[in-house]
Amino acid sequence: MGLAQYMAKEFMKELGNKSREFYEFVMPAIDLFEDGNDLVVTVDLPGFSKNDIKLRIIGNVLSISAKREPEENLGTVYYRQRPTSIDKKVPLPFSIKDDEKVIGTAKYVEGVIILHIPIPKSSTIPIT
Repeated sequence: MGLAQYMAKEFMKELGNKSREFYEFVMPAIDLFEDGNDLVVTVDLPGFSKNDIKLRIIGNVLSISAKREPEENLGTVYYRQRPTSIDKKVPLPFSIKDDEKVIGTAKYVEGVIILHIPIPKSSTIPIT
């Protein structure tokens, strides 16, 4: 292998690593909307299995984390962009108290999580 080929291969490998880091930073695509008394959160997580994903609410932040093992390839890898881990924090339009238990539902179908979170009833702010 010549020097130019080696440098091109190393450049493409580094470009692939930076590209994957960028997608891990901006991913996943998230939609947030109210539907009746529920806040509905739709999260795109293609390539992750249901057991690889963890959801957690602390205060007014929804934490989405997912991790999977990278695929092993026997041949030469020229470009690798699919993320192997996701760690995303999403601010919610309401806050959950520490002593409150959130009873929501989450479904995972074809790489998409649909999360229904009941909106707390006591969203009024007392004036003193």
